[in-house]
Amino acid sequence: MELRTQIDIEASSQRVWEVLTDIGSFPEWNPLIRRGKGVFETGQRVSLFLKPPGAMGITIKPSVLKAEPGREVRWLGHLVVPGIFAGEHYFLIQPAEDGKVRLIQGEKFSGFLVPLMRVIRVFKSTRVGFVQMNQALKEGVES
Repeated sequence: MELRTQIDIEASSQRVWEVLTDIGSFPEWNPLIRRGKGVFETGQRVSLFLKPPGAMGITIKPSVLKAEPGREVRWLGHLVVPGIFAGEHYFLIQPAEDGKVRLIQGEKFSGFLVPLMRVIRVFKSTRVGFVQMNQALKEGVES
């Protein structure tokens, strides 16, 4: 199961990266990841409090799989132990037309609870959260 969203932003990839990876500023602008601790560096763990719209909040402590400034950040988190429910979250920053950049945000879900999560509509609220976060990032970076 994979969710994928995207938005074009009128800014440099470096500017998008700076805002996107500044965990300390999340409470000021991020409607999905309300707060966090740590730094997005390959091999590090971060702590993030996520609250998709209409859903309960959850703190995750994923491992950063990749952090390539101006291009990509990717982490892997799981519920309790691997195999039950895991998500590989990613942000890709790519060149777009007219000097814009395209932010692609997505997550690949795995584990035996994925079918249950579909039934209780977790993915619907998660997708809405991704779209809201993308829009908030765009507004913050472009202003």
